[in-house]
Amino acid sequence: MEFLKNNLDMLVITVLGVMSFLMLWVVVERFFYFKRVVLSQFSHPDELNIGLTRNLTLLYSVGANAPYIGLLGTVIGILITFYDLGQGGTVDVNTIMLGLALALKATAMGLFVAIPAITFYNGLLRKVDVLTAQWRKEYGCEKV
Repeated sequence: MEFLKNNLDMLVITVLGVMSFLMLWVVVERFFYFKRVVLSQFSHPDELNIGLTRNLTLLYSVGANAPYIGLLGTVIGILITFYDLGQGGTVDVNTIMLGLALALKATAMGLFVAIPAITFYNGLLRKVDVLTAQWRKEYGCEKV
């Protein structure tokens, strides 16, 4: 219990930091890919879809799971707060509120990662739709 008490914030921040790094890597990679993609290199709509949506699953997974990582940190933080209260034998409202407030910051951090991830994911999906429509207009009839 002491290990979690001393390292919970660092564990949550580390996991969310890795998720943030992956999110930014995918966004930058897809942005540059979309800027330089040559639509004429694709001969089939499925091939186009595979090329354009590569790595977007990772981005969506970060956006979908970051709140759960934060929530897990919050739940463990609340458990630690109640454990400490049980060990102390006295009920102090200030201690409870401080413990709960510190535990809730993990959820806030998870949302801080998830909201941009989902926003970027939706923006990149929109770009996939635009590029697919351009391909269908320019090359779809000739190559399908």
